[in-house]
Amino acid sequence: MSGDGFRSRRRSAARIASLGFGVVAGLGATPCQADKHPMSYLRGFGTKADLEMQLTWGVLIISVVVILIISALVIMGVLRRRVDVPLGLGGRIPVDRSKPGLSWIYIGVGISSAVLFGTLVWTMMTIAGVSRPPSVPSVDIRITAQQWWWQVQYLSDGPSRLITTANEIHIPVGQPVRFELISTDVIHSFWIPALSGKTDVIPGQTNVTWLEADKIGRYRGQCTEYCGAQHAHMALFAVAQSPAAFKSWWDHQLEPAPQTSSAGLKHGEQLVVYHCGACHSVRGTVAGGVVAPDLTHLMSRATIAAGTIPNNVAELSAWIADPQDIKPGNHMPNLYLSGPELSDVRKFLITLK
Repeated sequence: MSGDGFRSRRRSAARIASLGFGVVAGLGATPCQADKHPMSYLRGFGTKADLEMQLTWGVLIISVVVILIISALVIMGVLRRRVDVPLGLGGRIPVDRSKPGLSWIYIGVGISSAVLFGTLVWTMMTIAGVSRPPSVPSVDIRITAQQWWWQVQYLSDGPSRLITTANEIHIPVGQPVRFELISTDVIHSFWIPALSGKTDVIPGQTNVTWLEADKIGRYRGQCTEYCGAQHAHMALFAVAQSPAAFKSWWDHQLEPAPQTSSAGLKHGEQLVVYHCGACHSVRGTVAGGVVAPDLTHLMSRATIAAGTIPNNVAELSAWIADPQDIKPGNHMPNLYLSGPELSDVRKFLITLK
């Protein structure tokens, strides 16, 4: 059997087994459903996005009108009856300035210049309007772009309030949020189109942006600068919540992983520490890696692998069994766990809510 065939069968077996386990145990995160606000740059849901959407629609409408006018003029010129003009010396057509043709050029250049100047002024006003938030940001978040996922760190003056998660950003609705953007490897681009425009994430440089959501919901984002083989599978999500729900979420994220009780859970924790602890962190255990997503509240996220697959028991098991089959080239190696080991690892991980 070929290696690809073996991996495919192994992944399918892991999913089938884990589906049965999930039905019996009734555990795991809710499968990822259609986003309430999928990616679209033609509708905004916040102060910053509204200004950008107005400019986007304005420039789009102006462009369409210009195309229609030019097309109409071209068609008129093609269909207009031609008049035979006598040739001058040397077979050249003499210049005749008595015709009204030059007035079309003057009028056209004048109108085009006025429209372009107006668009320039509007663009500069929009840039000035979105350059800084209307009020002091309520939350500071540091986003670290990596191949191919997003590390999310919530900053605070109190060290005890610092938290780290991955690929899913929770923000309070109706309040501006400040973002520091850094990269550990190549150039990425941070974009949640319903809330803000694009901002490049460049190695060795810290870029700053902000956004604000005016409606509760889940907003999809994406890396929009080609960054390697899995660039297309580098999504992120902004979850806008009421201020009270956001505070509750933050408080819960500060909690460590629950203490294991049964033998199976203890064995699963030991396997995670041994196989995953050098890269991943699970607060409350000795797993303290910093180069991969923090797993302390893994099952509170709707997706894994930066939006590649929904975070449910079946997909999580398949990811652990063979991450390279799902997202080739990612930095998570195959662990080659036995069936019982995979079961114990899964039992422990799904307690991390």
